[in-house]
Amino acid sequence: MNTPVVELQSVGKTFRLADGKDRSVLEAVNFTLNEGEIVSLLGKSGSGKSTMLRIMAGLIPADSGSVLYRGQPLFGPADGISMVFQSFALFPWLTVQKNVELGLEAKGISAKERSEKAEAAIELIGLSGFEGALPRELSGGMRQRVGIARALVMEPEVLLMDEAFSALDVLTGERLREDIMELWETGKIPTKAILVVSHNIEEAVMMSDRVLVFASDPGRVRDELQVTLVRPRNVESLEVRDLIDKVYGLMTAGSARSGRVTGKEIKLQLGDRLPEAEVSHMEGILELLVNEPFLGRADLPKLAEETEFSDEELLAVSSALTLLGFVHLDQGDIIINPLGEQYVQANNAERQVIFGKQLIENVPLIAYIRQGLEKDPSGDLHEDMFIRLLRFTLSEGAAISALRVAIEWGRYGDLFEYEFNTGTLNMPKKEETSEE
Repeated sequence: MNTPVVELQSVGKTFRLADGKDRSVLEAVNFTLNEGEIVSLLGKSGSGKSTMLRIMAGLIPADSGSVLYRGQPLFGPADGISMVFQSFALFPWLTVQKNVELGLEAKGISAKERSEKAEAAIELIGLSGFEGALPRELSGGMRQRVGIARALVMEPEVLLMDEAFSALDVLTGERLREDIMELWETGKIPTKAILVVSHNIEEAVMMSDRVLVFASDPGRVRDELQVTLVRPRNVESLEVRDLIDKVYGLMTAGSARSGRVTGKEIKLQLGDRLPEAEVSHMEGILELLVNEPFLGRADLPKLAEETEFSDEELLAVSSALTLLGFVHLDQGDIIINPLGEQYVQANNAERQVIFGKQLIENVPLIAYIRQGLEKDPSGDLHEDMFIRLLRFTLSEGAAISALRVAIEWGRYGDLFEYEFNTGTLNMPKKEETSEE
């Protein structure tokens, strides 16, 4: 027990942004994956989880620190480590059989041996009879099974799974996860350790011996929860529900705001990410909170069941509502504030005023846009100038995402308008009144 298979020691990774500046994606990451365990890694999108997996797989190098596989430095892809990707990553012009054989072919294994190994892996993962099919002829779940077979055919000691089930519908994802767990528990695969990146808290608790919570900007391991329950686990049991509550508590403890800590408050800075939450979802949660059965306070896992939001969606909405002062979070519970209750009771026009006021006070990017529009003689500004500003601290994709959220929120708060065809932000047009 506790025999290290892969170790990350003070690992850091920096990427060059489009404006030529460097952004730290990972900083001082320390992590050990031990033999005989499954570990889940949870965290916000863009926090660096996938980058960490690629470093562990030897696909990209760390810029600082060291990566060890079985105690030896890892400088590139290792025979004992395989990775399963969210996007399936299959070659569309190759059959199932040929897709599974690719890694073996790259290792120079003879055609006869790789054919036998691929057929065995395909049978193991439940795709016998589909060896000659092309990816386009398969369902999403079957395509992901091909990706898993391609990883397992290499007989890896370490299996890295990057959002392997998230592109699938709920039932297909659950079935595939159960099949992987059966292979693991019965010893039908030689894999000694599994690391799963996920956004699904229930999935993490059901599968794992440890659950890690990743912080972002830069990415690093922030919290860890040991899971000692025997498998298979009953998702409805009190022990599992309690653990899910605890993970929600860990996730929300650092997800309410992604800015800087000042005393007990955490305030956003101008170049910080914004929670990707839709206004309609925020209003829906507030309206649910004030009514039965919640009456002002809800357990986040129960709220997820009620709304059918994914964990990622619910955490983003909870973060946005906390940021704007409508709710506060307490150990996995969401509690409505007096301002949130006032908002629910208000009519649409009053809601816009409250929403806009909270945006100006709590979201520097939106306040900056509004101030710029007020000062500019023309009363309009192009979105590119704000994207360029955000690229000083965010990647191109994250900058565009942050501005998209700011525009949606700001338009709803009647702080500015947006011309989709020209990409221009404008001051709201006031209705003209005639005087007699």
